[in-house]
Amino acid sequence: MSDFSIVEADGIVKEFPNMSSPVLDGVSIDVKPGEIVALMGPSGSGKSTLMNILGCLDGPTRGAYSLGGRDVSTLTARERAWVRLHYIGFVFQSFHLISDHTVLENVTLPLYYAGVDRREREARAMELIERVGLGHRLGHRPTQLSGGEKQRVAIARAVSGEPRLLLADEPTGALDTRTGNEVMELLLELHEARALTLIIVTHDPEVAEYCHRKICLRDGKVVSDGRGHAENA
Repeated sequence: MSDFSIVEADGIVKEFPNMSSPVLDGVSIDVKPGEIVALMGPSGSGKSTLMNILGCLDGPTRGAYSLGGRDVSTLTARERAWVRLHYIGFVFQSFHLISDHTVLENVTLPLYYAGVDRREREARAMELIERVGLGHRLGHRPTQLSGGEKQRVAIARAVSGEPRLLLADEPTGALDTRTGNEVMELLLELHEARALTLIIVTHDPEVAEYCHRKICLRDGKVVSDGRGHAENA
């Protein structure tokens, strides 16, 4: 595996006002290109806060964070927004689709903000929508879709901008077991096809078994960092 780390966090501390102890307390992790990593831990362990920092949704109070070899820990909010748009894809448990937009419109949205012309963004979006098995749902709105279909749309949207890093926050948490397994298989297919690096926040040990490696947090600290079975990866 390459010595280069796509994600490198060194001594990350995150403090919030009126809290007696930091939410993250000296977290250091590195993730290599192409890895699939499960980020695990009980509620309150700091994993969602860490995900926000890794996704450039927030910055650390102290410590350094490099993404693709570039220090992003001190970027302004505007600069972090540019990195999110061009470098990172997000998949959320609650989908975060725009309710009055069609499937096609939801998937093309990141490409619109990236300045891709209409013909190209629609062509790229339709290809992805077909890839996730929803070509027959192009004109449907989220209220007309099942939970599994919504998550497939969210995944297509997340990878439409061709990110290098995909962050998935409990991507199967709102789904039944069968649909959750289908979503994980889809993520693995896209990981392979697009050479993605994938970090998944999950409470589910079955989801973690899809991953190359499990990083466990407790009380804002990394308590274990090892390789999973990755039999399905």
